[in-house]
Amino acid sequence: MPGHWSLRTFLELGALPGAVPCARLHARLVAWEWGLAELGDDAELLVSELLTNAVAASRVIEPICPVRLWLVSDTTQIAIVVWDANPQPPLPTQIDDQAETGRGLLLVEAVSQQWGWYAPLDTTGKVVWALTRRHGT
Repeated sequence: MPGHWSLRTFLELGALPGAVPCARLHARLVAWEWGLAELGDDAELLVSELLTNAVAASRVIEPICPVRLWLVSDTTQIAIVVWDANPQPPLPTQIDDQAETGRGLLLVEAVSQQWGWYAPLDTTGKVVWALTRRHGT
C-alpha cells in the first residue's frame, strides 16, 4: 500500500461475540480522532465483516486464539487489517436470496476500494485486509 502510514492503532480481542461491537466502536472513534469521520461508516462496516469472519474462523480450531485488529492511515485512507489463527483462506460463499448469512465478503468487496488476504511468513493463520479512502483520492 502506498503512502506513509503514520497513524496506527491495534487491538487484540478474544474470539468472543463481544469482540465485534467493541472493534466497530473503536474503528468509528479512531476515524473521528484521525480527522476521517467521513470514513467512519465504511471503516466500521469493514471492521465488522472482517472481524466477524475472524472470530468465526478462530472458534473452529483448537486452541481458540484471540483475533487481532490493526487500523492504519496516511490521513486520506484507512486500512483495516485483521489476523486470525485459522489458515483457511477467506472465500465468498454461494448464497441464494433467502440466505440470512454469507454476504460478508460481498459487502467487503462492495464497500472497500481494495481487499485481499495473505498467509504471514512469521506466524500461523492469515491476514485479511481492506482499504477505504476519501472519495476523489
